[in-house]
Amino acid sequence: QVQLVESGGGLVQAGGSLRLSCAASGIIFSITFMGWYRQAPGKQRELVALITGEDNTNYADSVKGRFTISRDNAKNTVYLQMNSLKPEDTAVYYCNMVVVTTNKAIDKWGQGTQVTVSS
Repeated sequence: QVQLVESGGGLVQAGGSLRLSCAASGIIFSITFMGWYRQAPGKQRELVALITGEDNTNYADSVKGRFTISRDNAKNTVYLQMNSLKPEDTAVYYCNMVVVTTNKAIDKWGQGTQVTVSS
């Protein structure tokens, strides 16, 4: 059983910073994809940033230059460093990984962590 556990969300003023973490546990042979999504009330879930096993990264236009995604392969952990936060960044943030376990590659989601940015 593979699980993703997120941490690092909270309340911050506009212009501030937060770092989100997401750690995978269980029987894991490799992780081919790591990404962060967010969902604001009444809106669709959107991709914020992703990183591949080859360290290729992509960002949503709305966060380019402000957010940085990174990973620690030894810890099966992905991070999202969020700087210069804006009120429109307020959302529940979810991590996502494609994990190779004993049976197959599976798509896993974290439980979500609330990020609230005040004006």
